Amino acid sequence: MKIFNYREVEAEKVTEEGAKGTTVRWLIDEKIGAKNFFMRLFEMEPGGYSPLHTHPWEHEVFILEGEGTVVSKEGEHKVGPGDVIYIPPNEKHQLKNTGKTTFKFLCLIPSTK
Repeated sequence: MKIFNYREVEAEKVTEEGAKGTTVRWLIDEKIGAKNFFMRLFEMEPGGYSPLHTHPWEHEVFILEGEGTVVSKEGEHKVGPGDVIYIPPNEKHQLKNTGKTTFKFLCLIPSTK
């Protein structure tokens, strides 16, 4: 078992093309022995966003703080604290901070991505 505070994990700037004002902390990954799932904490500045993209793996998102929008093939959906998002494989998606404070969310992905 490993127990730690998320602030002990360095926030890395998301440098993918199409991203703005976003950092990620790899909270649980292979470095601490995870074999099946990875957990990441994303923090977006007001006006920040992830790239509009697709990939062949699913992921699960839990909104912790702030206000945002999820862009999908169905359009844009407002999300906030406590909202849960399931993004299936190969579905185009993007998250945006539409609020005035930091938008924080957990994102889980399979380790075999």
